[in-house]
Formats: sequence, structure tokens, C-alpha cells
Amino acid sequence: MKDIVIIANFCRDFSATDNGRFMYLCKKLAQNNSVEIITSDFSHTDKKHKAPPETSWDFRITFLHESGYKKNISLKRFYSHFTWGRQVKEYLRRRKRPDVIYAAVPSLTAPLAAAKYCRKNGVRFIADVQDLWPEAFRMAFGIPFVSDLIFLPFTLMAEGIYKRADEICGVSKTYTKRAAAANCRKKTPHTVFLGTELKQFDRYAQENKVNKPSGELWLGYCGNLSSSYDITTVLQALARIKERGITPPKFIVMGDGERKSDYEALAEKKGIDCRFTGALPYEQMCGMLCACDIAVNPIVNGAAQSIINKHGDYAAAGLPVLNTQTSPEYRSLVREYKMGFNCKNGDPASLEKALLILMENEPLRTKMGRSARRCAEERFDRERTYKELIGVITEK
Repeated sequence: MKDIVIIANFCRDFSATDNGRFMYLCKKLAQNNSVEIITSDFSHTDKKHKAPPETSWDFRITFLHESGYKKNISLKRFYSHFTWGRQVKEYLRRRKRPDVIYAAVPSLTAPLAAAKYCRKNGVRFIADVQDLWPEAFRMAFGIPFVSDLIFLPFTLMAEGIYKRADEICGVSKTYTKRAAAANCRKKTPHTVFLGTELKQFDRYAQENKVNKPSGELWLGYCGNLSSSYDITTVLQALARIKERGITPPKFIVMGDGERKSDYEALAEKKGIDCRFTGALPYEQMCGMLCACDIAVNPIVNGAAQSIINKHGDYAAAGLPVLNTQTSPEYRSLVREYKMGFNCKNGDPASLEKALLILMENEPLRTKMGRSARRCAEERFDRERTYKELIGVITEK
């Protein structure tokens, strides 16, 4: 039995329906090990402090205080993460030395403190790269030299984490390749998509079935409504179809974010039939997504995202996907499984053309949907894919 510590700034609520990566790992690892997860008491999604979980588990949950912030890109957020990192550093100093620390990256200050602690105390350190910082922030500034200068301290922190890791894991090859390039040990990294539990996804979808009116075609999107996601191009494509005298699909937008009111206003202006559900509990989202006929993955050019949560959910729902994301890794996956169309980024005409093909060809939608589901079973099902992560964490 190993004493395992998981450090993850951005966790969900540890409820019975929590579908997070770290919740799944904690439950699996706790079957044969002593497991503690150290996380923040501040919810990045809700922008408020969390209440202790109502459900008890076979692992220990330690909330460390974080001051919090209102905006995703702000000095207050960076300060909040800095203070949380100091809390983690102090907690590790007081805690009994574990056998292994598995740390999510980002944020940066806490995993860097953990990496230094592990090097000093002879503890195995594993970095799990969830996103690339500061790369994800640079696009918000758009001035290459200035951005590089501003974020140099963050780059140095990230490099410090990667080079000290005994093992590199991550949610996409894009991320693990970046981290492994800075790693001193030059070991082969482990890429395991965020994924989902397919059995659980299917159960939630069945229990939360949505009654869709007969004859309606639904285009679905789930996720954040921030500046990284190009809902504008989707609405413009739907408007172009309407201008042809063709009824476009109803656009089901599941999620929330700072651009939500802008997208609602644009949809109303263009007369597009949209339903903005706001953020849904995961189990309800599964049911709503499975009622859709087509999924759309619109991400702005230059965004750092690679393989993300919605990719696994779209595949699990068996939906053909219209993809504008420029990430070579996801575009390659869409081509490999023939589960949709890669469209030109930011081009309503390209998206319109692909959407019309799927609207007018139900057999093709069915065929691509089956391919998407096969992709979910082979590449996104945690029951299969997370065995690799568990093996890395528990190896002697």
C-alpha cells in the first residue's frame, strides 16, 4: 500500500455525480492505497468558495484556502494561485512524507512547490499536464514580444515543474510533448485523454432523456462561453442557411461564461432558433447532448486547447462533429475515425457547407455517429484508458 498525494487546483464538488479526472483517480487508487487529494476551496467555475462535500469517500479531501477572483484573466487570479501555492508548500512541510505526489498542471505555484519538495525529500513526483500555461494566456494579449516578457516568470515556473518530474502525464500529446521537451529524465510521456466513464455516461443519458419534438434537427454545443470558443461563427453559419430559405437546426448551447449574453443577443438579432440552457449538471448534460443530432466544436484560432472534455462527451453521445479547432491532434482524430468534418477556422461558409451535408444526409450522420462512439470506446473510456495512469502512479 502506498501513501499517495494528489494535488489539483481545479476540482469539482466531490459529489456522487462528480465526473472529474481526479475524482475518478482517487476512487480507483483508494481501493488499494492511502490517498489524499489536496485542492482549493475556491471554485474556478462558479467563482465562489466551496462547501465541504456531503458524500464521504475512502480517500481524504483536504481543502486549502484560496483568496479567489472574479475574472479568468486578471492580476487577482494570478495572486490567488500564488497564495494557494504557498498554502500547499506549507502543508507539505507539515505533512508526513508520502511515497508519491501526483500534481495537476496548471496552476503553477503549487506543483512547482511540490516538485521542489519531492526533489529535496526523495519522493516520486508526477506531473499531469491539463493545459499549457502561460501559452493559454498569451493569445489574450496578441503582442508576441510583450506577451513573452510579461509571462516569462510563468514560463520559468512551468519549465521548473517539467524538468523535475519523474514522470510526465497529460491529457493530450500536444501537452505531453511540450512538457517532455523540458524534462531532465527524457522518459516517454504518458498521454491519457480526459475522457469519461462510458457506463456512467450511458446511464445518465438514459435517466435524463429529453423529449425532442418530432422532425426537429438539433445542433449541440457544450462547454464554456468565453472568448476561446467561437460561437459567433456558428450563429453566422446558421444565419447563412436560413438566408437560403432552409430551416437550420435548432442550436442547443449548454454552458455558461462571460460571452453568454453577447451570443444570446446575436442569436436574437439574426433570428436563429437557439436554446441557451446555462451550465447543466453533468448527468443532465448527458441527456441533452444525446438528444442532439450533430455536435459543433468551435474554437478560435491560436487557442492553446488540444484534446478537451467536450471531445470525449461528443464521442460518447455518438454524434458527428463539425470541428473548426486548429489543433492538429484533434483534427487528426476526426479524420482517423471519419466521425465528422474539419472546417476552416472562423469561416461561416465552410461550417455552413459541412452542416448542410449532414442536414441532408441522415445515413451519413448515422455512420459518422457510430464512428464517433467507437472512438469513445477506444480512446476516451476511462475504464480502459486510465489503467495507464494508475500504473504510473503505483509503480514501485
